[in-house]
Amino acid sequence: MTTLYNPLINGFHPDPSVVEVDGVYYLATSTFEYLPGIPIHRSTDFETWELIGHVATRRGQLDVEEVPTAGGAWAPTIRHRDGVFHLVITDAMGRGMLHFTAPDAAGPWSDGDLLRKADGSASLDGIDPDIAWDADGSAYITYSGLLLSGAEIGTHLGIQQVRVDLGTHRALEEPRSLWSGTGGGFPEAPHLYEVGGRWYLMIAEGGTERGHGISIARGDSPEGPFEAAPQNPLVSARSTTRPIQNTGHGDLVVGPGGQWLCVLLGVRPRSMTRAFSALGRETFVTPVRWESDGWPAIDPVLLNPRPGTRTEVTFSPGAELDGEWIAVRALPSDHGDLRSRPGWLTLRGDGSTLDDPRPVFIGRRQEHLTSTITVRMDASSGVGGLAVRYDERFHVELEAASDTITARAVVGGLVQTWVHPYSGGVVELHLDSLPPTHAPGQTEQLLGDEAGGGLPRTSDVIHLGATIDGERVQLAEVDGRFLSSETTESFTGRVVGVYAVDGVVAVSSWTAEGHDD
Repeated sequence: MTTLYNPLINGFHPDPSVVEVDGVYYLATSTFEYLPGIPIHRSTDFETWELIGHVATRRGQLDVEEVPTAGGAWAPTIRHRDGVFHLVITDAMGRGMLHFTAPDAAGPWSDGDLLRKADGSASLDGIDPDIAWDADGSAYITYSGLLLSGAEIGTHLGIQQVRVDLGTHRALEEPRSLWSGTGGGFPEAPHLYEVGGRWYLMIAEGGTERGHGISIARGDSPEGPFEAAPQNPLVSARSTTRPIQNTGHGDLVVGPGGQWLCVLLGVRPRSMTRAFSALGRETFVTPVRWESDGWPAIDPVLLNPRPGTRTEVTFSPGAELDGEWIAVRALPSDHGDLRSRPGWLTLRGDGSTLDDPRPVFIGRRQEHLTSTITVRMDASSGVGGLAVRYDERFHVELEAASDTITARAVVGGLVQTWVHPYSGGVVELHLDSLPPTHAPGQTEQLLGDEAGGGLPRTSDVIHLGATIDGERVQLAEVDGRFLSSETTESFTGRVVGVYAVDGVVAVSSWTAEGHDD
């Protein structure tokens, strides 16, 4: 029997889409301004998932170098037809709506073709595209009509659809409006399925925050008209105390043993009012049942975390960085040099800092609510360090220079620093995300008496420290709520990485441990 772990894919992995091919499952998620873009995970049992590659691994496939924060790769749909994998996605405020293909989901993928309007003038206006084919082979692109450019930017036209010629990548007609839900805000994430001779249109509505949910309608044609299911929304955590909130943006698949499943996004908020989600939107899964009236029913999403993990990364000139490393508006290989100093990952500062849109930064997603990360760094010839990042305005770091180590918290334009003397050379830097304690004098605020016993009003506490000459020094503690998706208003999640500001810094090891108890 399949064990459904939740999260299914830990950490910053939102907007999941899944397809089954010959008993193997392939899952794609959003990456926004990070590269490589659009990771592809593979599983044969829906329990163990392996990162096998990315769609965007070359310059030009996604035009994220200049996109504003929160732009870039939004909400893929992955499908398979006649021996070819198809993935459609919006490169928001970048290239536009794109169609990628590959014979193998591990890649390499095509350069991506722009899905154009019928007159060929520009990209289709919208986000979250779905691709489906009817019995005669007509290809349908169904999408959320949110306008991202022009005089009407921000206008939402509801769920839209066009037939497209995949040879020319042009729409064959003007967009038609489809069923756009039950009245919830931001109808998005449409997916079309033919099941039992009927067409089902599943969408998300209510916004990707606490009101998020999934609704469905059905009709006799992919073009509709569609009638709404009487039990909508099929799934939502709104107004509940469930540990997984924001559940929505789902995709259906027949899982192992013929059990239908829905993969979807959600968050794991903590604090007294479950207000702060440190890791951002993750991928979850829940069973689906088909009722006698022909409507699907989706079970509530249950928390079932995997055991803790330990990851040790060393560096070799004979191997490339593994696929878990990502960079901001750049490829990790643009910043990371494995060959000039064998056994070390070398970064060369260009004067940019983590306040800049393109820092010299290479990181990995924080995967666990409780996490400890240690790097061994040589900053004797430069300035750099270890940081956890949401975006340019929200980040926390430990920065080593020739004579000091500085802990720094940057929160929406507010900056606080703590400085400790340091004689240069090799140092271990520690960035820990730990549950809030109930002791007096801690950074987090408590509800209750100052002797402890109150309810924590934050997600976690970020501890910043360094081991200097064999002795660990604690530099600072930062309230983790300031690096949560709710505070930053971010679509991404925490990414922890190493960076360089000036000169040359080098890292010989990376160790991450974490759990979700």
